[in-house]
Amino acid sequence: MLADNIKSYFYLHIIVFIWGFTAILGQLITLSALPLVWYRILIAVITLLVVFAFRKQTLRVSKNKLLQFLAAGVVIALHWLTFFWAIKVSNISITLACLSTGAFFASLLEPIFYKRKIDYIEVFLGLIVIGALVLIFSVSTEYIEGIILGLVAAALSSLFSIINGKLVKDTAAPIITFYEMLGGLLILSIFLAVTGGFTYEFFQVSEIDWFWLVVLGVFCTAFAFLGSVYILRDLSPFTVMLTINLEPVYGILLALLIFKDDEKMNATFYFAASLILLTVIINGIVKNRKRRKLAVK
Repeated sequence: MLADNIKSYFYLHIIVFIWGFTAILGQLITLSALPLVWYRILIAVITLLVVFAFRKQTLRVSKNKLLQFLAAGVVIALHWLTFFWAIKVSNISITLACLSTGAFFASLLEPIFYKRKIDYIEVFLGLIVIGALVLIFSVSTEYIEGIILGLVAAALSSLFSIINGKLVKDTAAPIITFYEMLGGLLILSIFLAVTGGFTYEFFQVSEIDWFWLVVLGVFCTAFAFLGSVYILRDLSPFTVMLTINLEPVYGILLALLIFKDDEKMNATFYFAASLILLTVIINGIVKNRKRRKLAVK
């Protein structure tokens, strides 16, 4: 059992590292945000279909659940769209720093969805996050559009996690993931079809972009999502959540190594980003202690 836990924890770090690399791919791929996300989801859907066919796994769900999964897919598609859009108009460091505010948005949304009282500790930590964001705004005025898009991406990510928390209770997570990807692909395809986005140029993708898109769709999306589900058999959700908070750290460090001067920010930015990450970790620790106390009672 201990060996399984160590192995799963190792796999978890690999998955988080892969997710951190997602932002790098967003910068490396020359496509704009919309086609980038469309191709990403298309490749992920095809990959999942191949996996399910190999396993001979059924995809049957009720019509009601199917609609719920497809709707959740719209949210994750919009999250990815705003995430990569933020990278395109600012840089990786700004986008990932803003994405770290996801836990803050979750603290605002969870009381609404789960009909619970507002936690004043979360409110206090939220105020710290707001203060850190003010610092980022003050020293990164040239990236205002990217900051706003990054915050929208963080809010959508939190909303998606809360929705998934409700959906995953009685349906296998890989099946949910597939239909969510399919929902995202459908909504983006409809939008592109209506707006005339499926042009000749849309399908002109360079060989190097195809390579990075396959890496993004297969490894950073399909396999990473499936892997994050299976490691929950050996690790607690709390352990997974805290480790996932390393995603922006990995991403920012990778960006500095690969893009160097293009990603360098001033000391105030890194202080603010560290402050956001610290509040997320503290929030996770506080929540875990509360769960343990309730379990004892």
